[in-house]
Amino acid sequence: MKFTDFDLSQTIQQSISDAGFKEPSPVQKDAIPLILEGHDIIAQAQTGTGKTAAFGLPILSQMKADGSVEGLIIVPTRELAMQVSDEIYRFGKLSGLRTATVYGGTAYGKQIERIKQASVVIATPGRLQDLLKSKKIKMSPKFVILDEADEMLDMGFLDEIKNIFTFLPKERQTLMFSATMPKAIRKLAEQILRSPKTVSITKSESTNKSITQLYYVVNDRERDDALVRLIDYKNPTKAIVFCRMKIEVDRLVTHLTSQGFKVGGLHGDMEQKQREISIRGFKKGAVDIFVATDVAARGLDVNDVSHVFNYHIPFDSESYVHRIGRTGRAGKTGEAITLVSPNELRTIKRIEKDVGTQMATQVIPTKDELVKNRESDLLLDIAQTKITEEAINMVKTLQHDLDIVTIAHLLASIVKQENAVSGKDKIGFDLEEIKRLIERMQNDRGSSRNRSGNRNRKYSRQRNDRNRNSSRQNNRNRNKSKRPNRDNSETL
Repeated sequence: MKFTDFDLSQTIQQSISDAGFKEPSPVQKDAIPLILEGHDIIAQAQTGTGKTAAFGLPILSQMKADGSVEGLIIVPTRELAMQVSDEIYRFGKLSGLRTATVYGGTAYGKQIERIKQASVVIATPGRLQDLLKSKKIKMSPKFVILDEADEMLDMGFLDEIKNIFTFLPKERQTLMFSATMPKAIRKLAEQILRSPKTVSITKSESTNKSITQLYYVVNDRERDDALVRLIDYKNPTKAIVFCRMKIEVDRLVTHLTSQGFKVGGLHGDMEQKQREISIRGFKKGAVDIFVATDVAARGLDVNDVSHVFNYHIPFDSESYVHRIGRTGRAGKTGEAITLVSPNELRTIKRIEKDVGTQMATQVIPTKDELVKNRESDLLLDIAQTKITEEAINMVKTLQHDLDIVTIAHLLASIVKQENAVSGKDKIGFDLEEIKRLIERMQNDRGSSRNRSGNRNRKYSRQRNDRNRNSSRQNNRNRNKSKRPNRDNSETL
């Protein structure tokens, strides 16, 4: 199936073509026809599966660009609001459709002015509720979308969302997108959706098949060396490194910058202006490596991220899917690389089971392997480099004292010195060691089950013995009570 098979407007089809999209993702394939038919929908799909285009393309195709707010998209975070706004604008600009982004930490006046000129408003719940309650804005959107509904629930926005819907027209098409469907989300859906159609992307479809998933086993003290070695070896065009804590982000930004990389960071303690500058730098290429906490897992949308690195494995499977969904987007391939300690192998296996995927085990390249890899890339670069006038003049100058072969050898020696690899040779565990760790883990699990079973059987025997003894004692007591009291019988 292709996007041209959908009954979308000509300008939207042109925007899709300009973006380089060809085949729809599973959620797009299922959701777009239902939305075009006018149905409310409740869609369950992970991030990175193309949800923004799944709701954005069909609603934009039906808009008139008449100067009113025709679409309202509610999202959990400022970062996601900015990313969704960028994508909606990209698809709608040929149709004359404008967007306005609404979130806290920015002056009301500017946002209100933009809303007055917008066809689509993308907003976080808190600021949107404030504007509606204070009657600073009024809107009657034909399309209302809740994006990442479960995330808004986790962040405590359920009451705000319910309140927002009291200000919206009853005649509307409502679309709800969520990675998970907890009871509170299903109940909310019953309240705000009318006879919704369901779109559900199964677990096997939740991780993008164009993403290669790898993991490397290292000791905790080796994480920094392993990350630098892998970045050097993989040579990503753009990469995101995910950390668990804000302090790790700040430390890694400093460390990677000292290694010569162009690095930016993102975490919850940064001011909004800092966040925007950091994200913009990453998008425009001023930054090649972006170090972030999970605040970026749902909100960062950059189509040319070639690699995602998990400096630490996330705590849950859902966060893992959100993180790796930052690569392999818009029909491109990507790699997701996770560093794990021996104690975290159980977590890897649990995530594989939860997500319905399998990660390949690999070994951190040695210094020699990295040198050979660099030399191969260097030879390719040399072959493709254009000769400049300055280079010709430099060689002519050198030829007064040296022959051409010596000049070539000297220049090659300089390049080799500049590309020297630092650090220890072997980092992490090799495949045989990893195999033994996994076997030991599985044996420990089996032994644990056996010990648990033996304990249960032992306790069961003890319980049965106690029950039998208690039963015998009760029988003796009952028999004793049935015996006639001789003193009383003689009296009678």
